[in-house]
Amino acid sequence: MSTKLGNDQRRARLVTRHHLHAPAGDPVAVAESLVALHATDPATVHLSVLARSEAGTADVERALYDDRSLVRMLGMRRTMFVVPAALVPVVQAACADDIAVKQRKLLLQHLATAELDGDLSEWLAEVEEGAYAALKAREPAFAQQIADGEPRLRTEIVMAAGKPYEARGYITNRVLFLLAASGRIVRGRPRGTWLSTQYAWSTTETWLPGLEPVDAGTARVELARRWLRAFGPAPVADLKWWTGWTAGQVKKALTAIGPAEVDLEGGPGIALPGDDEPVPEPEPVAALLPALDPTPMGWQERGWFLGEHQPLLFDRTGNIGPTVWWEGRVVGGWGQRPDGEIAIRLLEDVGADGTAAVEAAAERLHGRLGGVAVIPKFRTPVERDLSS
Repeated sequence: MSTKLGNDQRRARLVTRHHLHAPAGDPVAVAESLVALHATDPATVHLSVLARSEAGTADVERALYDDRSLVRMLGMRRTMFVVPAALVPVVQAACADDIAVKQRKLLLQHLATAELDGDLSEWLAEVEEGAYAALKAREPAFAQQIADGEPRLRTEIVMAAGKPYEARGYITNRVLFLLAASGRIVRGRPRGTWLSTQYAWSTTETWLPGLEPVDAGTARVELARRWLRAFGPAPVADLKWWTGWTAGQVKKALTAIGPAEVDLEGGPGIALPGDDEPVPEPEPVAALLPALDPTPMGWQERGWFLGEHQPLLFDRTGNIGPTVWWEGRVVGGWGQRPDGEIAIRLLEDVGADGTAAVEAAAERLHGRLGGVAVIPKFRTPVERDLSS
């Protein structure tokens, strides 16, 4: 008979394990507690760490670019993440290698519009090697500098030919994307501030020497285990969504783990063996999490902590904006005005203590940002309204 674990128990684990109740020691500890940090929007990485530790943006940059204990890479669901360096081979084998195969096929289809002679697969392989060599000779280097060394990167292709949204562009970033997805090159320090999205590239052997490859099956077991530790108990469907794996890949990984079956409010779920017993519920705590934070993006089904607030806090393509949390639930949203002031909108009554705690969290974040105003890459209704 499976153990019953209600939403209160899921929220208790979320608050404790995601360091919303007690701060983590450093940026790496934050990333490890969440498996990885969402990095599609570079600001998310820094704000997610600030919400869970005493570390500042300079500490995050040091971990990313000096210590290299955190690494930016493509991972689950073809999404950009920042992962602990030790986890890079796991994410590479469990997710990125499959992505590279699919994206190479897609690029070959688009190369058919370039009117090239000969075998396109051989041509693309030569360009990849040429781009790698050009980077190796210049590293670290930005995309334009790499293209100076491999002019074929400026080959033009057509996407969605004949459609109203037809687009033309060079293959430079597509080839660099392939090399990164294959684990051969790494995004390094950006040009400009920590909000910049223009990264210098380095070869992986230079940036992270000594990485040992991991078998894909072993990697998927390890990644599933880490997800269950951070986000379990949860439905199997949430693991499948978060990883982007096939049903067969999920089943094989879980067979190796042998998870405990649990009865969640609303349906069956799984937990790591031994993690199906009740845990102490922490004292109420407020938190301001950024857009695309890995906590709300850890599950596909979010009703147990999100309630009815999705229309106001998500954009039309499923990206969550900045959220206000109280007692392990989303209770509102926040945004920044041009002068950096943080504005809050509570979407439900959290009482006097909750309101005071949220306001105090906003004051702390404002002080730690030092007046820097962060505009999320994906805008949501509440955030747009509050930041105007």
